[in-house]
Amino acid sequence: MVFKCRNCGGNVVYEPARGHMYCPHCESLDSEDAVRGGSLTQCAVCGAPVEAGQYTSSSRCGHCGSYLVFDERVEGGYEPRWILPFYLNKEEAVEAMNREFGRRLFTPADFMSTKSLEKMEGRYVPFWLYDYQARYDFAGEGTVVRSWTSGDTEYVETSYYEVIRQMDVDFDKIPADASYEMTDDIMDLMEPYDYGALIDYAPKYMSGFYGEIYNQEAQELEGRAQAKARDASEELMRESLQGYTGMRPLRRDLNVQTRAANYALMPVWQYLYRYRGKTYAFHVNGQTGKVIGTMPVSQGKVLAYGASVFVIVAAICRLALNFLEIL
Repeated sequence: MVFKCRNCGGNVVYEPARGHMYCPHCESLDSEDAVRGGSLTQCAVCGAPVEAGQYTSSSRCGHCGSYLVFDERVEGGYEPRWILPFYLNKEEAVEAMNREFGRRLFTPADFMSTKSLEKMEGRYVPFWLYDYQARYDFAGEGTVVRSWTSGDTEYVETSYYEVIRQMDVDFDKIPADASYEMTDDIMDLMEPYDYGALIDYAPKYMSGFYGEIYNQEAQELEGRAQAKARDASEELMRESLQGYTGMRPLRRDLNVQTRAANYALMPVWQYLYRYRGKTYAFHVNGQTGKVIGTMPVSQGKVLAYGASVFVIVAAICRLALNFLEIL
């Protein structure tokens, strides 16, 4: 599937800054017509060979530059329920990177160069969003310790309380990414997204970006998501038990039941930077602009900075010695 402009025939893409489909050729808005065709091995526009990976659902033709959405990987069992369209365009993602890394002293010279940033691409990452119902039954012995001094005597009073809590919590849309390429810890750091901005899936939002189908079934990731629900339940219970000096648990029954698991696509800008034979991955949340990544350090800049500091210190010492000789 490819989206063609009904005015000029150009490739129409989703433009986050405008919030509309946009033709970069004639600059018209919402002029797209979906044209089905092509395959996982052939461009629907020019017929050139296309290399689609095992999980690729949308890509770009290396010959004509058209953005392709592969019909068979966005339909049937692979059709997402929701999509969170990109809110930030590429220029805004670069600005977010600049705010994070632009002022750092030892950044390699070409780290944010135009040529290097050409490799930044927007990707829709597959997620499973889980709904849970949790019930927590807690019983414990709480203590409250009070101390005071009367005359020369210090008194300590310990009161004991029977503590019972029953807590019911509904969790909606707990995320777990379903991409082998995107590491779990990075995707967890991408959170939070505003899930209230999710909309019903439509393939047009994928035009202009790369995408994946889910690499893992919902059952395979159940443990990750349920652990988040359990941790959140524990935190809520701890908050409800504040005010005691100590607490000895006697019963802790936490039961988490799955209500639903839905497939959704989340927006991420990815920038892969090669430096001294190593690849550094940087990710920008395509909705919030949150930046995740570890900057490489330019050894040349470190040495140059050290040398400049040495020269300044040496000059100061020389001036101090000359001053002392005059005295």
